[in-house]
Amino acid sequence: MALKTTKFDIQDHLKTPEDRAAYLEAAFEEGDAEFIIQALNDIARAIGMTEVARAAGVTREGLYKSLGQNGDPKLSTLLRLMKALDVKLSVSPSTHEAV
Repeated sequence: MALKTTKFDIQDHLKTPEDRAAYLEAAFEEGDAEFIIQALNDIARAIGMTEVARAAGVTREGLYKSLGQNGDPKLSTLLRLMKALDVKLSVSPSTHEAV
């Protein structure tokens, strides 16, 4: 009997602001910039790139560029994007020794 598999698409699991926040929080906890950008991209695609770009005040093409493979969005873009995604950034002390 053949094994039947289903394609996994993260967008199917990012329907609510709580789901999106949890996913993005996990990405930030990893501390990997590429993973954070990919998570932002996944969330933006789940909502709709055109809608997110409009809400963030950037062009759709600019959003694709910022969240693309070589993307490195400016802080101002990141903050507008997070507002458009209905998530917020918070800061807490690290468990690592301070410099």
